[in-house]
Amino acid sequence: MKAVVYEGPGKKSWTDVPDPTIQRPTDAIVRIDTTTICGTDLHILKGDVPAVQPGRVLGHEGVGTVTETGSSVTGIKVGDRVIVSCIKSCGHCANCVAGLNSHCMGDEGQSGIGWIFGHLIDGTQAEYVRVPYAENSLHKLPEGVTDEQAVMLSDILPTGFEIGVRYGRVKPGDTVAVIGAGPVGLAAMATAGLYGAARIIAVDLDENRLEQARQFGATDTVSSAASDWKERVLALTDGQGVDVSIEAVGIPLTFQMAVDLVRPGGNVANVGVHGKSVELHLEQLWIQNINISTGLVNANTTPLLLKLVASGKIPAERFATHRFGFDEFMDAYDTFGRAAETKALKVVISRS
Repeated sequence: MKAVVYEGPGKKSWTDVPDPTIQRPTDAIVRIDTTTICGTDLHILKGDVPAVQPGRVLGHEGVGTVTETGSSVTGIKVGDRVIVSCIKSCGHCANCVAGLNSHCMGDEGQSGIGWIFGHLIDGTQAEYVRVPYAENSLHKLPEGVTDEQAVMLSDILPTGFEIGVRYGRVKPGDTVAVIGAGPVGLAAMATAGLYGAARIIAVDLDENRLEQARQFGATDTVSSAASDWKERVLALTDGQGVDVSIEAVGIPLTFQMAVDLVRPGGNVANVGVHGKSVELHLEQLWIQNINISTGLVNANTTPLLLKLVASGKIPAERFATHRFGFDEFMDAYDTFGRAAETKALKVVISRS
């Protein structure tokens, strides 16, 4: 089969690799019909994730059709359309039982690490993928949900919802600021209303993404390119600050922005993946009664979010802005890597 293979920092190829095979009774083989590219894939290509070794098939998001199952798999059958979750879950370790799938202690990939696709085992940017713990790591698709909608449930929607909205303790009537209107930030906006947020403020440098944000639930937009961006946000809260501030970029500047906007007693939810250390000014923060949270998605809300997508409550299809075939993977990476120029949110790569 063909797959996107990491060949070291700055290098990748769409090339032939061996077909995946069943290795354990809990495995399934899925023919990938639709996949996409994540910002994390770009970090890997820069060499920022040293655990990813040359020769690894990239990708952790996908929708496809089950072609083979291991002997102990009973809840998934050949022919099922499924979402491949970005997080493995053995379903029975202490962490999985507690809902902390991101730290699944099953021995696939590495014990204690839930994100394994395109990281510790071969991923989903391929014609086929082996899925460990298939009954917990795959989600069957109902009729009426398209591949483009479903692939957004592999990672970005549960990430924005779980780590942004739930960890941020959004409650009815809250004012929420989302710093960064990229795909995960937009996912947080699209799901903040589920918990009753009254006002959702999108903050970003990119005017195109601010315009897109209104389609995902933002009630207000503020350009962080403006010198008075902070004052503009605070003016929307009568000067008090927001109840919940969600950081969805992953750089020190935007984390500080999130902290600067939150009111005393509020919540800062860090969703962005940081590659550099961030200063935490506890000498200033201790007296403000602020709760700061961070985390890796557990993807245990995927069944709930799937129901909401199926019923039209979440506009998952709007994330897809560019479409490519499997033989255009390199073009898809180029388009996604230049998102500011191409206005890409999520690029969708589908089998012809």
